Amino acid sequence: MRPPFTGAQRFLLAGSFLITLGSFAVLPYMSVLLHQRLGMGLGAVGFVLAVASLIQFAGGVVAGPVAARVGLRRAMLLALALRTAGFAAFVPGLTSPVLAVGALLLVSAGAALYLPANKAYLVAGVPEAGRARLLSASGSAFNAGMALGPPAAAPLVLGSPGALFACVAGLFALVGAGHALLPPEAAARLPDAAPAAGAQDPGGGRAAGLSPFLVTVVSVYAFMFFQHYLALYAVPRTSAAFYGAVLTGYAALLVVGQPLLAERVAAMSYPAALRWGFGAMAAGMAAIGAGGHAGIAVGGALICCGEIVLFLKNDLEALARSASAPAAVFGRQRLAAGIGAFAAGVVGGQLYGAAEAAGSARGFWAVVCLQCLLLPSVLLLRRPARDRTGPRAEAAQEVPGP
Repeated sequence: MRPPFTGAQRFLLAGSFLITLGSFAVLPYMSVLLHQRLGMGLGAVGFVLAVASLIQFAGGVVAGPVAARVGLRRAMLLALALRTAGFAAFVPGLTSPVLAVGALLLVSAGAALYLPANKAYLVAGVPEAGRARLLSASGSAFNAGMALGPPAAAPLVLGSPGALFACVAGLFALVGAGHALLPPEAAARLPDAAPAAGAQDPGGGRAAGLSPFLVTVVSVYAFMFFQHYLALYAVPRTSAAFYGAVLTGYAALLVVGQPLLAERVAAMSYPAALRWGFGAMAAGMAAIGAGGHAGIAVGGALICCGEIVLFLKNDLEALARSASAPAAVFGRQRLAAGIGAFAAGVVGGQLYGAAEAAGSARGFWAVVCLQCLLLPSVLLLRRPARDRTGPRAEAAQEVPGP
C-alpha cells in the first residue's frame, strides 16, 4: 500500500508548480528585456545571464549549510523572500539597468537556496522506497510550470512588463505566506552522523563504484546538447510552430511519464539505469540527426525518456549513498548540473560551428550520439581499486601480516 502524500507535501508540490510558473513567465524573456527595453549590449547581456546561472547552480553548495543552520522551513522562507524582493525590484528596474541586474541576481540567489531545501523537506523522514514517488511528482510539478509559464506571460511581457512583474511578485509573496504555515521539520534535519538508508562506508558496499555527482555532470552534459541546439537545427528544417509543438509535447511527456516510471526507475540498478538512460538519449540524438518532422519528434520523445531515468536515478542514488543531510546532497547535485550545463555550452558551440562549417549539421548529432554511447561505458569502467580487485583483494586484507 502506498501511503498518501501528507498535507505539507501536497502544498509543496502545488507550490513548486506555482513558483516555476511565475519564474518562467519572466526568466525566458530576460535577454529580450535587458537588450531591447534597457538597451544593454548583447555581450553584457550574455555576461549577466552567465553570472545569474552560475549563482543559481553553484549556489546550491551554500544552500546545504544554510539550511542545516537555520532549518529547512526557514531556508525556504528566506529564499522566497529574496525572490519576491527580486521580482518586485524589476518594476522600478524596467528603467534602470543596474536595478534590473540586481533584481535578477536576487532571484537567482533565491532559487539557489530554495530548491535544495524544498526537496530535502519533501523527503524528510520518508523511507527510501517512497522517495521516488515524491521526487518524480516534484519534477512533474516543476516541468508543468516551466511549460505553462512562457505562453501565459507572452501577452504582457513586452506590452506591460511592469504589471507582469508585480503579479509574479504577488504570487511569490502568497506562496511564501503559505510556507510560513508549514509544520516544523523536526524529522527533516537528519543528523550528519546518521547515514541515509542504503548508504554504507565509503569504498565498500553500495557506496562504492559510480559517483552520483560525476554521473549527474555527464548526464546533464549530454542532455544540454539537445536543450541548447535543437532550435538551431529544427526551426530551419521544419517551422517555429512545429518546434514549439515538440517542446510542448516534451513537457507533457515529462509531467505524465515521471510519476508513472518512478518506481521502475527506483527498482533499477544504477548501471542498468545508465545503460537505459544514455541508450535512450543516443537513440534520440540519432533520430534527430536523421531529420524530418518524424525524426525530430521521435528523437525528442526518446531523449525525454532518457532524462526521466537518469535525472531521477541520480538524485535517488545521491541520497542513498550519502551520510550528509538531504539539503546538502541536493545542493551538490545542483552544482553537478551546473558544471554539466556549462561544459555542454562550451563544447557544443564549437561542435555545432564545426559541423555547420563542414556543411553537415547532421554530423553534430552523430557526434553527440557517439558521446552518449561512450560516456556510460567510461563511467562503468571507472571503478575504485577495491571494486576492480574484488573478493581476492578483500581476502588478502583479512590475512594478518608477519
